[in-house]
Amino acid sequence: MPRSLFDKIWADHTVAELDGGITLLGVDCHLIHDLAAGPALDALVARALPVMCPDKTFATPDHGVTSQPDRPARLDPAAARLLTALRERTREAGIRLFDLGQDGQGIVHVIGPELGLTLPGALLVCGDSHTCTHGALGALAFGIGTSEVVHVLATQTIRQRKPRTMRIHIEGLPPPGVTAKDIILFIIGALGTRAGQGYAVEYAGAAVRAMTIEQRLTLCNLSIELGAKIGMIAPDDRTFEYLAGRPFAPGGATFDAAVAYWRTLGSDADARFDVEHTIDIGAIEPQFTWGTSPQDVVALSGRVPDPESEADPARRKRMQDAIAYMGLRAGQPLLGTAIDCVFIGSCTNGRLSDLREAAAVARHGHVSPHVRAWVVPGSLRVQRAAEAEGLDRIFREAGFEWREPGCSLCFASPSEYLEAGQRSVSTTNRNFVGRQGLGVRTHLASPAIAAACALAGAISGVRGAGFPGEVQ
Repeated sequence: MPRSLFDKIWADHTVAELDGGITLLGVDCHLIHDLAAGPALDALVARALPVMCPDKTFATPDHGVTSQPDRPARLDPAAARLLTALRERTREAGIRLFDLGQDGQGIVHVIGPELGLTLPGALLVCGDSHTCTHGALGALAFGIGTSEVVHVLATQTIRQRKPRTMRIHIEGLPPPGVTAKDIILFIIGALGTRAGQGYAVEYAGAAVRAMTIEQRLTLCNLSIELGAKIGMIAPDDRTFEYLAGRPFAPGGATFDAAVAYWRTLGSDADARFDVEHTIDIGAIEPQFTWGTSPQDVVALSGRVPDPESEADPARRKRMQDAIAYMGLRAGQPLLGTAIDCVFIGSCTNGRLSDLREAAAVARHGHVSPHVRAWVVPGSLRVQRAAEAEGLDRIFREAGFEWREPGCSLCFASPSEYLEAGQRSVSTTNRNFVGRQGLGVRTHLASPAIAAACALAGAISGVRGAGFPGEVQ
């Protein structure tokens, strides 16, 4: 029977079929971070349970740690307690920890691929909703809850209800200046944030095949914003080339054997999906969010939509509330709207290619005097590679703050947040109410657009990108 990429990996990891339509799956790799690791491992200690497979669990501090230089001295008390618990419990359990300042430290969804912990055909879980990122390498990866983290630590298995399948064909070649971030925001805007609920999504098509691995990681990262906790791309030669030589990837003859298996994982030609969509991205512009949901997105040169044009009363009310919260008005052009802050980083856009794109813009100007702009590498490896290329110097000379790896302003932690009423342009994945701080207004954009906004001091495009509003 023809099978999809998802079906093949699900079947390979099925341990048992349980009552109520639940499947028990074996877990290959478990990533834990500072917010969840200490409490989860404490729960095992309280029940006198060992970690079943400490060699399959990997830990790093990313969520609560500050991105300020000279850490950990600058950690706030809550973050310091979480970091201490992470260190103590992982040491006791024999779990590999990539600590602050150590090779491998960074955001879990950045270090997994770059270290070769994320492999095609593997089942990978983490207590974070953006675990779908890892599906870009052909893995079955999804976020789990706190109690499920404990379950995986104790049993190396996870109980799941099998989702339905969806395939999104992305066709056409993106115009100049259009990135993977723009493509996935456009898809979310077209299909809505509920379209993927209950589905495992596979991305396919000419545009996906042409993407680099880092672009694919960005694409899959926002699958959860589409409503799907699983986003996947079939592995190909780009995948294998990316993984070759990674620290935790197979080596030598074992790598060759792994590649032979990985080549079998693509969806069969006549595999059936419950839902299929085709999206043509050949004529889209860079995207920019105007509201408080990732589906509140328009072309950068567009205008804030009018809620009165919406027939659904609930949707109309949500649009009205979003526009009011964002301090905008219906019909207003986005271009030229003054901003206060820019954040470049996160598991969405904190990789080396993202920083290169932003630096290519930053080198042509200086951050506007009234704007505070941060660049936070996604990992220590990204930071060191960027510094070796001189990207940090470009950003600093342009007036950006060059900071330490971590989640940082992707969400409001006790140590890193913005002030109420501030307007932020961010390369992150969520523009929810209060996501970057109480009363903060967040717009999502690509790294290049975010850098352009920082220089202009307002919502702006990039010089030479071929659409209105470019930085001069």
